[in-house]
Amino acid sequence: MSSFRPGLALTGFVSALALLPATSIAAEKFDGKWLTTQDCPAQGKMEELIRKIPSTIDGNTIRGEKGTAGEPGYEIVAGHIGDDGNAKLDVNGILANRANAHGLFAHKGEDYHYTVEAHFDGDKGSGKRDTGLGIESRPCNFTFEREPSGAATAPASTPQ
Repeated sequence: MSSFRPGLALTGFVSALALLPATSIAAEKFDGKWLTTQDCPAQGKMEELIRKIPSTIDGNTIRGEKGTAGEPGYEIVAGHIGDDGNAKLDVNGILANRANAHGLFAHKGEDYHYTVEAHFDGDKGSGKRDTGLGIESRPCNFTFEREPSGAATAPASTPQ
């Protein structure tokens, strides 16, 4: 005799379906168009740097790009945002202006990388650049703002 019980199978299926909307809502918590602002104050011989980077969050993964890929001035901010709003983002770019570089041998066209510890909450977020020991980098603050539905994406600032 079979142990299959149609009532239990249906209950299990319905229970599984009930979980799907919650998973979908969690994955879309931060989804949408965002504006990422990078603000690095002047330090030593380095000039102040402020960049506006149009960004998109999809499936709690952020991606923002400024400039032309492969060219000086290009920068990309990317990473995954946890359901708790915490994120460790990677910033990769190509140096466009020696005045924004730290280090004796930094030059235009050189690749760079650093990370940003960030936190998102609702329609806003903030983060700070990981400066390590502070010997080869300067502090930078990041702010993230969700754009209202239907808003035009802000233009990227000029390469620095």
